[in-house]
Amino acid sequence: MNPYEKIAKILRVDKDTVRLIEEKLGALTGKKDVMTRIIEENETEIRKRLDFLGLGRQLTAKEIFDALISKIEADDAQLFKVFGSPSVLVSKDWQRVLEIARNIADKPKGFFLKQEKAAELLRSQPPVEILKILNYKDANEMLQKEDVFEIFSALRFVEGNEWLNKVFFKQYENLKPDDFELREIKVLALPEKWAQIAQNFIKYKYHNISNLKELGLIYTIPLSLEISGETMRNFGLILHYFSEIKFYSGLFEKFSRDSDNFAKNLISLLRGDVIDERLPSSPKTRWLIIQRYLAKDDENDWRLFEPHINPEAMHWEKAENMLVKAGEVLDGFSADLAFWENLNWVGDYFNTEAGIDVLVSFNLIDTAMSLIKQKEFIKYLYHHQEALWNKIFTEYFGEEKMEEMMKENIIKGWFEI
Repeated sequence: MNPYEKIAKILRVDKDTVRLIEEKLGALTGKKDVMTRIIEENETEIRKRLDFLGLGRQLTAKEIFDALISKIEADDAQLFKVFGSPSVLVSKDWQRVLEIARNIADKPKGFFLKQEKAAELLRSQPPVEILKILNYKDANEMLQKEDVFEIFSALRFVEGNEWLNKVFFKQYENLKPDDFELREIKVLALPEKWAQIAQNFIKYKYHNISNLKELGLIYTIPLSLEISGETMRNFGLILHYFSEIKFYSGLFEKFSRDSDNFAKNLISLLRGDVIDERLPSSPKTRWLIIQRYLAKDDENDWRLFEPHINPEAMHWEKAENMLVKAGEVLDGFSADLAFWENLNWVGDYFNTEAGIDVLVSFNLIDTAMSLIKQKEFIKYLYHHQEALWNKIFTEYFGEEKMEEMMKENIIKGWFEI
């Protein structure tokens, strides 16, 4: 199988799609045999990891899958111990973990909604269910006794999407650059009182951690999903959110220079808008910017088969780099955590016991998500596939150029090169 066919098979696209990318971008940049080098590096990274695990190349897909799962569980146990055996049910334990992550991320600052403006939005459209649950007569009483950041976090899992989107978030249409300020990203482990309240929210989620980009907030909910590998997955997700919030904050600040369109652009970013119409053909290579994991909802979404770059995959790449740094800072086990570095885009086909080829992702988050299925052989592949699209682009133009093109074109949703 030639490199075009191999990459096309992994990405589930026509081999001519890959061939045309190489022909056009090769002519543009003067770089040759890029797809061949990607396949060779993919094989090198796989062999290095299998050697690290004391395994050979001729294994079944299930054996590889189980070995990666076991590796995450081992790293998770080590990380859990280094963190002082934190309980996700105890807010102060995870506040400590959040602070460690913030230090590793170098305490980034950003352009975020002012606290007083957030309070004003709550007064203007009081969250009825939260007021009822906390037994306050109105928003003023609530804000005298409760933390604004807590209430904003709780909006997501108490009030319901219909009220949020049709009532509360409608207020964002009137936000102005002056409603924002430069400050550090805030981390918050919600107090234990929110655990029972959040139960209905969490059962539809794969994690108990989230973020509010516009508020510059990463928060944890004191609930355990009771799934192996929880510490590793949660810590990786927190590091990912630091990268994600910093990225979007830079866009908020950029768009603040156009006050007339600021609110419209802000809302588009928070929704994660993606182009939804096919574009006419072009002699140049056209790249979509897909800022969501579309395959999570529809693995056959047509946009997944077009050349594209994905900010989410970039944030996970940065999170994995920070994870290695965490190993160095915390307890010197960076070699163990470095196992996951540069694996975002790596994966290959391995035979099942029945002799059928199946794709195995070596991507950290794909592997971590597989633990949610309690070691069933469920193939989480979309993080790996999206990262491979990023890898193709960066092999021609570099990571800085990729991020620059994302920021310049994210509202439009595409660019040509």
